[in-house]
Amino acid sequence: MSVPAATPIGITVKDGVRVSGLLQAPPRARVCYVLAHGAGAGMNHPFMAAVAAELAQRGIATLRYQFPYMERGSKRPDPPQLAHAAVRAAVAAAALAQPKLPLIAGGKSFGGRMTSQAQAADPLPGVRGLAFLGFPLHPAGQPSQDRAKHLFDVKIPMLFLQGTRDTLAALDQLEPLCKALGRRATLKLFQDADHSFHVPVRTGRKDAEVRGEVLDALAAWIDGIV
Repeated sequence: MSVPAATPIGITVKDGVRVSGLLQAPPRARVCYVLAHGAGAGMNHPFMAAVAAELAQRGIATLRYQFPYMERGSKRPDPPQLAHAAVRAAVAAAALAQPKLPLIAGGKSFGGRMTSQAQAADPLPGVRGLAFLGFPLHPAGQPSQDRAKHLFDVKIPMLFLQGTRDTLAALDQLEPLCKALGRRATLKLFQDADHSFHVPVRTGRKDAEVRGEVLDALAAWIDGIV
């Protein structure tokens, strides 16, 4: 399947705050994934662009978008209230741009966590499930589940796509968490991958191969819930 070009769109977060978005929608898409970036790189990062393009090949539309701090060129992430407002605005923009498609929301690391916090505080209209590309459960080297307390207030399905070498999600913390969340949580692990889904050369595997496995798992999960 050919990959459609991404269409730039503007998103109004609140009065005086607008951010950029990129809508990538293949013909006959069956769902739209509202895809937030991680803390250190925006929607144009090669990983984000590759995810959007390869999901389009799988019949899944995406709306990538910037958080306000990234739009300003700042390195300091927005406070949660503003980040949550950006998530809500992006979800609304996706619903307006693709009104016939069910919505999934989430994203990479920080973006996924801000999405889950927004959903926990007040359900995102039209969103059927949350998908995390590396959920940042704790700071590197400080295993805990403190960042996960809000997930128990999320009542829709959640997919955790995680590398087994992810230093921001120790397996002895992540696996019990997903078990405690019950049927709403699905955990998919990718051997030897880190928080960015990079694998060491010694494994004989390529990052693109791992990314393909991650996106196959995401597509299969989406088909199971929508």
